[in-house]
Amino acid sequence: AQAFGKGQENHTLQPVLETVEARFKKLGIADNIYQKGTVVTADTGFANEANMKYLHERQINGYIPDNQFRSRDPKFADQKDKYGKRHQNLPDKGWRETTPANAFQFDPVELTCICPTGEKLSYRGQRETDNGKIRVHFEGRLLQCRHCPKKYRCMQNPSSADHRNGAGRQVSFIIENKRLPNYTDWMKHRVDSPKGKEIYSHRMSVVEPVFGNIGTT
Repeated sequence: AQAFGKGQENHTLQPVLETVEARFKKLGIADNIYQKGTVVTADTGFANEANMKYLHERQINGYIPDNQFRSRDPKFADQKDKYGKRHQNLPDKGWRETTPANAFQFDPVELTCICPTGEKLSYRGQRETDNGKIRVHFEGRLLQCRHCPKKYRCMQNPSSADHRNGAGRQVSFIIENKRLPNYTDWMKHRVDSPKGKEIYSHRMSVVEPVFGNIGTT
C-alpha cells in the first residue's frame, strides 16, 4: 500500500502516482502497480473532486476520507439515515440484524451497486425523501439472491427470494443536496464501508504516529 500524508497536502495525486508508477516500471517490478493489488491511501488534504475523479477513471484502489468522515462513523458520533444506514428505533418485533447497506459497493457516478458476494444489483430508480434529499434504490436479482449462501444473513426475509413473484435484497443510498452524484460521493461510500474503515484505520496507526514524532523532535 502507498500512503501520502501531511507534507503533500493541497497537491494533486496524479503527478505523485504517475511518478511512482513510472519508477516501478523502470525497475521492472510492474508495468502498472495500481492494477497489481496496490492500495493508495491519503489524508484529507487530498480530498478534492479532481483527485477522486482521477482515481475513479484510472480504477485505482484508493481511500481518501473527507474532513467529515469521523462524524459519520458511529464510533465517533451517532449516525442517522446517512449513506444507506437503516433508520434508528425500528420495532423489535420480527426485526433482526442483517448485512448493512454500507457493506455494498455503491458507485453514485455510474449508478451501480455490488453486493458483498460480488453480484451486481439492479438499479430501481431514485426518489425524493421527505427532507428533500434523493434516495437511490437497488434490488438484488431474484435468482442470485435465491441461491446465495449468504441470503440468511443478508436479507430480512430470505424466503421472499424463494418464489417467482418474490424479490431479492433491496438497498438504498442517499445522494446529498439534491445534486448529481459526483466522484467525492463515490469516495465517501468507499471510506464509510467496512473495508474502507479497516484500510484507513490501519493507515492511521502506521502513518500518523510518524508525522507526530517528526513534529515533536
